[in-house]
Amino acid sequence: MAFSPVLADPLSRSIFKKFAVMLCSLLTSLYFLHSLTDRCSTMPSPVRASDQVSGLYASDLHDLRSVRRKRLLQKWVNKPGVVYYQADRPASRYEGAMFAGSESVREDHGGEGALRIEVSLPGSTSNLDILTRESHVDTRTGSPGKLSPLGEGTKKLPQAIIIGVKKGGTRALLEFLRVHPDIRAVGAEPHFFDRNYDNGLEWYRELMPKTLEGQITMEKTPSYFVTREAPARISAMSRDTKLIVVVRDPVTRAISDYTQTLSKKPDIPSFESLTFKNRTTGLIDTSWSAIQIGIYAKHLDNWLQHFPMGQILFVSGERLISDPAGELGRVQDFLGLKRIITDKHFYFNQTKGFPCLKKAEGSSKPHCLGKTKGRTHPDIDPEVVQRLRDFYRPFNMKFYQMTGRIFGWDD
Repeated sequence: MAFSPVLADPLSRSIFKKFAVMLCSLLTSLYFLHSLTDRCSTMPSPVRASDQVSGLYASDLHDLRSVRRKRLLQKWVNKPGVVYYQADRPASRYEGAMFAGSESVREDHGGEGALRIEVSLPGSTSNLDILTRESHVDTRTGSPGKLSPLGEGTKKLPQAIIIGVKKGGTRALLEFLRVHPDIRAVGAEPHFFDRNYDNGLEWYRELMPKTLEGQITMEKTPSYFVTREAPARISAMSRDTKLIVVVRDPVTRAISDYTQTLSKKPDIPSFESLTFKNRTTGLIDTSWSAIQIGIYAKHLDNWLQHFPMGQILFVSGERLISDPAGELGRVQDFLGLKRIITDKHFYFNQTKGFPCLKKAEGSSKPHCLGKTKGRTHPDIDPEVVQRLRDFYRPFNMKFYQMTGRIFGWDD
C-alpha cells in the first residue's frame, strides 16, 4: 500500500533536519580537533640530553666565583683515574650548564667500567648528561685508559710563586691561600728554578694541579729567594709572574733555621759557635746559610734586576701570626682576587702559638700546621742575639727603604 503525500512530506523534512544537525556537529568537532592539533604543534618539546643548551645556561658562563660550584666540579676534576669529556656538546654549552645552577652530581657505574656523571639542573624536569666518561677503565683498580680531556681543567705554569724565605712562614701562607677557590697550588716544593731546571718547563708544568678558567696556579719554594739564577730563570718563563716573599725578623729566623737543623742533626755545633768566625772579635760568619738568608736587601737587589718592585709582595711573618686575615687580604688584593679568606676562617691555637684554619681545603675539620712547626727554640746567649741585631740593623734599614714598609724588627 502506497503512502499518501500528506504523510510522506513531514517525515522527509524530519529526516533532513536530523541529518543537517549531525553534519554540523561533525564539522564542528573536526574544526576543534584541527585547532587543537595546531596548538600542540607550536608548544615547546621536552628537554632531552641531545637538545641544544643555550640562553639561561650559556649566559651564566662567567659566574665562576661561586665557591660551592667550583668545589663541586673540582672534586671530580681531581678524582684519581677519572677524566671527563662532554658528549656531543661544544665546551661553552657544557660550562654554561655546569655553572648556571648545578646543585648535585650523580655517578652511575655502567658496564665495562664506564662511568656516567649527571648534573641536576634546578628548574628542569630532567637531568642533562653534561659530563660523560666512556673508556675501558677497570673501576676496581682505577687504571685509566685513553680518555678525551675536555672540561676537566688544564695544567698551567704558575702565575704566582712564593719565593721565600725559609723559616719565614711560607708553609702557613700557602695552606691559608689554598682555602681560596680561585687558587690551586702544588703541595710539595718543586725546587725547579734551583735544583731541577735542566728537566725543562714541560716537566715543571706536569707537577702543577689542573685549574679551571679564572683560577691561579701557584707553587712555593723558599730557596728561590737566595738562589742567584732563579730571577733570570723565572723571568724567562714569564715576566708577568707575581712573586711573594714572606719575611721575618732575621735574628729570629736564623734561630728557627738552626732549631730545624738541630732536630735532624743533634750533634751539630752550638748556635753561638756557628754564628761567629771569631767570637773574640765578634766577626759574624756570613757564609753560614742561617745568617746569609737574613740579609734580605742583598738578595732583593738581585731580583730587582729582572722584576719591578710592583710584581713583588712582601708578607710579614710576624703579622701572619698576629693578624692572618689582614696579611691574607693584602695577598688576595695583590693576586687580583676577591677577599674571600677573612677572620672567620681562623682561630688561634694557644698550645702551638699559631693561628689555625677552622676548615682546611677539601675538609670540614679544623687544621693546624704539622708538629714540625712551632718548635721550641733553644736558649741563646743574649749577648750573641744583640750582636746579631747590630749586624742586621743596616741591612734591615736598607730593606725597609727598598720595600717602602717598616717591619719593626729593630724596635
